[in-house]
Parts: sequence; C-alpha cells; structure tokens
Amino acid sequence: MTPTIAPRVRTVVLLLLAVAGALLAGAAPASAHAALTGSDPQQGVVVGKAPTQVSLTFSEKVALNDGSLRVLDPRGKRVDTGSPIEVSGTTYAVRLRGGLSDGTYTVAYQVVSDDSHPVGGAYTFSVGAPSSTSVAVDGQNVGGGPVGVLYGIGRYVSYAGFVVLVGGAAFVLACWQRGSGVRAVQRLVVSGWLALTAATLALLLLRGAYTITGRAGDVLDLDLLGQVLQTKTGAALVSRLLLLAAAALFIAVLFGAYDKREDDEKRDLSFGLAIGGGVVAAGLAASWAMAEHASTGLQPGIAMPVDVVHLLAVAAWLGGLVALLVALYRTPTDTPLPASAVRRFSRVAFASVLALIATGTYQSWRQVGSWPALTGTRYGQLLLAKICLVVLLVGIAWTSRRWTGRLAGTVTASAAAAPRAGENEQEEGDEQEKEPAGARQAAATRADAGAAADTRAVADGDSPQDDARADAPAGAEVRTDGDPQRAAQLARQRAAVDTAKRKRLRDADPNRFGLRRSVLAEAAVAVVLLGVTTVLTQTEPGRTEEAAKAASSSSGSSSASSSAGAVTLDMPFDTGGLDGKGVVRLDLDPARVGGNEMHVYVQRPDGRAFDVPEVKVALTLTAKRLGPLPVAPDHITTGHWAASGVQIPMAGDWKIAVTVRTSDIDQATVTKNAQIG
Repeated sequence: MTPTIAPRVRTVVLLLLAVAGALLAGAAPASAHAALTGSDPQQGVVVGKAPTQVSLTFSEKVALNDGSLRVLDPRGKRVDTGSPIEVSGTTYAVRLRGGLSDGTYTVAYQVVSDDSHPVGGAYTFSVGAPSSTSVAVDGQNVGGGPVGVLYGIGRYVSYAGFVVLVGGAAFVLACWQRGSGVRAVQRLVVSGWLALTAATLALLLLRGAYTITGRAGDVLDLDLLGQVLQTKTGAALVSRLLLLAAAALFIAVLFGAYDKREDDEKRDLSFGLAIGGGVVAAGLAASWAMAEHASTGLQPGIAMPVDVVHLLAVAAWLGGLVALLVALYRTPTDTPLPASAVRRFSRVAFASVLALIATGTYQSWRQVGSWPALTGTRYGQLLLAKICLVVLLVGIAWTSRRWTGRLAGTVTASAAAAPRAGENEQEEGDEQEKEPAGARQAAATRADAGAAADTRAVADGDSPQDDARADAPAGAEVRTDGDPQRAAQLARQRAAVDTAKRKRLRDADPNRFGLRRSVLAEAAVAVVLLGVTTVLTQTEPGRTEEAAKAASSSSGSSSASSSAGAVTLDMPFDTGGLDGKGVVRLDLDPARVGGNEMHVYVQRPDGRAFDVPEVKVALTLTAKRLGPLPVAPDHITTGHWAASGVQIPMAGDWKIAVTVRTSDIDQATVTKNAQIG
C-alpha cells in the first residue's frame, strides 16, 4: 500500500496548485482598493462654461505621475496642462487650457492606490451641449492582461515561499532540532528561500508595467524601474531582498554549524538563532504590512503590527505543517520523526490558531466594516470562504492531534516493553537451541528467500551471479574471488535489503500511517487557503466598496437636484484622525443670486449621521476674485447644520469649500465648484 503514496502526494499537490492558479487567473483585472468617490465636473453633467480644472476624489490617497489624469477633447487631443496636483486629502486635480469649445470631453485616470494596487477608469462631461466623440482611452489594461496574471502568480509564490521558509525553519528550531541534518527538510527550507527571492525580483521588474503601462514589453524598462524604486511598494520589495540576504546567512548557520553541534551545545545556539531568525521573519512580514492593506485606511498604526503577527502565525502553522509532511514522508528510516516532535508542533499550531483568530477578527472588522458588506461584496464573500477553509483546517488538525496522541502512546508502550522483549528473546533463543537442526535450517532458508527478493527489487539489472550471491544465507560466507567491485556491490545490496525491512516496519505502524494521511489532508486545504488569501489581498475591501457605492448614488441624486434649481454637493473627507472619515453633503437652495438656504449634513462612510466639533463654509468666485465669503451654519441636530439668508452677490462658477474639524487638531477642507445664478 505505501509504495503508491508518493505518486498520490504529487498528484494531489499538483491538482491543488492548479486550483489555486485558477483562483488567481479568475481575479478581475485592476482589482483596486481605492475607488473614485467624486468628481468635478461630475460624470455626464453638462456645464454652461468650460471649467478651469478637473478634480477627482478617491476613497484613499493615491500616487500620481505626469499621465495619471488626462482630459481629452472630442477629437482625442489632450487639453490638460501641467502635472496633476493634490488639492486636499484625497482630492487631486489637473488644470485645463483656456478657450475650450463646446462638446463632450473625456476624463481618463490611471493612479496607484495607497495600498499598492492600480486604479483606472474614464468618464465624460460636456461643455455647452453634448457632442459625438470617438476617443479611445489607452492604458486601461493596467493591472490586468498577461502582466496582471504574472504579477498575481508572483504574489502567490512570494507568499508560499515566505510560509515555507519561516515555517520550516521554525519547525526545526522549535519542534525537531535533529531535523537540521535531514536532507529533505534542508531542501524544503532552501526551496522556500529561493522561491521568495525569485518572486520578489520578478515583482520588482513587473511592477512598472503592472501599475503604469500594462505592456509586457516594458518589464525590463529601466526608467519604469527607477520610478518603482521611488514608491512605497518599491522600497518594500528592496527591503525584502536585503532581509533575504540575512535569511541566507541564517539558513547557512542552521544547516551548517548548528547541525554539527552536540545536543547540549545546540541549546545555547538555539536561543541566538531563534532571536535572529525571529527578527528577520518579522522584517519580512513587515515588508507586506508597510505596502498593502494594513498601511492605509482605518487605524494603520495598529493594523500594521497586527498584520505582522497574522503573517507570522500563518507561516508557523502552514509552513510547519509542510515541514511535518516532508518529515513524515521523506525522512530516512534511520532518523524517523519522533512523536515528541509532533506533539511540540501541535502546541505551536494551537498557539498560531489562537493568534490567527484574534488578528483575523480585527482585520475583518477593519476591512469589511458592516454585516451587509460581508455578503454583499466580493471581498466579504472571499472572506467567508477563507473562514470556512480555516474551520475545515482546524477540524482536520484536531484529527491529526488524535493520531499524535495514539502515536505517542505506542512509543511509550514500546519503550516500557523493551526490557520484557529482551527476556522473551532470550527464552526464544533457548527454545531455538532445543529445535532440531532441520527446522532451524528451514527457517533460515525462508528468511534468506525474503531477503533475496528485496535485494532483487532494489538491484534491477544485476547479473545472475549477483542474484545467486544475494540468495545466499545472511550469515554465510560468500566468495567474491577477491573482486572488490563485486564485494562492494553485494554490500550495497545487503544495505538496501536492511533499509527496505526497516521501511516496511515503519510504514506498518497504523498510527503513523493515519497521521500521514491527516497531515496530507491539512496540507491540501492549506494550498487552497493560501490561494484564496492571495486573491483576497488583491480585492477591494468591503468598506471601500460600500463607500464608493454610496458616493455613486449620492452623485446621481446631486445631478438631479442641480437640474431642479437647487445645488447638492457630496464631498468625502478624511481628517486623518480617529473616526476622521466621512461624507459632507451641502444643499444650496435655490442656488441663485440673492438669499439662499444652506444645509450641511455630515455622515459616516456607511451613511449614518454623526456630529463633529465644527463645520465652516466659504464661497469664492475665482474668475472675479471675489471671496472667500465665510458662512457659519448653526447646529440643528445630529449631523445637521443650517444657515438662512446666505447672500450670493453675482452669478458664476463658485468654489464652495467646507472645513470639517473632528478633534482639537484634526481637520480637513474639501472643495467643489457649483454653477450658481
């Protein structure tokens, strides 16, 4: 039964890797984490006078380059001038040339969100009256296409390499120190280091094409690479490479000087290796935390350390699981994995699961935000799938824990029976002395026949003379006629027979075989879990998606209100402090010269009203150099301020600035233009 296990392992692992690859390939292109929540002019609106600039507001900070914001006339020619600038918070603008003719204009944007993912899109507005347009916006394949697929594969391989490298090394130090001398375990950890290093280099080269051009031919463009090195993600990838150099030194010591030490000396060196390895592992985990989800959004100061702990717990559990699987299947028969090592890993895995529950709960709350988003967004659905896989993995791990207990009990019983076994062997020897010589000869012949069969199984292609020598009784003198080559060959055959016998005895243990199967099932689920996690990190968080939907619906109502004579403006804000994100809505009725009623509403990203210490409004007519005209609305009720008799002295394109203060030191000013009069 056992000779078929290795092919089954390879088949299962390859199948699950294919499933994980399909998950990655099915991820939507440009699966961004920043969303466009507002624009001025708005999508589809018709303005009477050409604006002097176009501004876009995103759900989080984004990185810009010279071509990030483009405005194209009906013939496809650019009418924007200069580089995009940050207006305030998460609002960015690009100035337009003067004297624009009537017609439909296209606004194309291509930026990188603060958590490293590309964001692209386009919309139109019209000046005077709509017109036909044949604008083809290029560069919208950024984040997708072949480059996007390669980048997704690189992310998966980097996560897998980190898990195997950190988890495998931790398994050796914490659970099975003698495993540092096992070649299969050494190859596993080194393979993890090679995979992580190669994937990091590939991500660094692919980054420019992934976020800026979308063309595979630009992978080796040194100018793009220079731009990438100036970004937060580029710095994180370079830091990871430097830490991997330190990890290479750690591996050399772990499988070199450490392995050659005696058990007593290993205890002293283990502490130093654990401290150094822990620092390197935490640094590698931080290279993800400083550039992705945890670095932006709500409570980044707390989220980044939590993300580091989460990644380390994943590596200790899943990476240690892979190392345990290799130890159970690939270790030599003369150094079998002891039950004590399995028990130690069981304790490490239990602690890792507790850490994952705590950190995962916080991350889920931070990224999802609400119960409806858990089922109504793609991020929430993937998170539910991940939770189900973790629960399944814990259930299988509980089964493995039971097999571990049985294996430990078997080992203890064997050790207790050892003295009695010696006495039984002596009694059996005495009985054998009393047996007739013919019976002893028959038993020896049967044993030698089994040995000869094992010898021929491992020495295919040997000559008939070699088989004859292998068929000789184990204790018989075999003539080699002074040929050292034949003597060495016979010695190898006998060693192979002994190894085969020990392997059969090891594999015959039902407890060890049961543990193997349960650990293999754990590893299979872990491969799929890692694939789902990789896709999850490339998916827009539920909190952001819900905010974008709310802003989109508000934008639609704003356009309808403007056509009715009143002006309604929705402006997302972020003061940067605790509870500092939200949306401020300003209603101006009837939006004409003379007296007007102004109402200001402050809402959380989920649409609930909430109070802030102060709200101020200022109106400026830039074309006439008039203003700013301050307005101090009165607080009416929760999240509602109002002012009566707001005087607008003349018609024009007014800039309305709203300042929101959420604490003594945290405030933000957001602006939008509105045609009044």
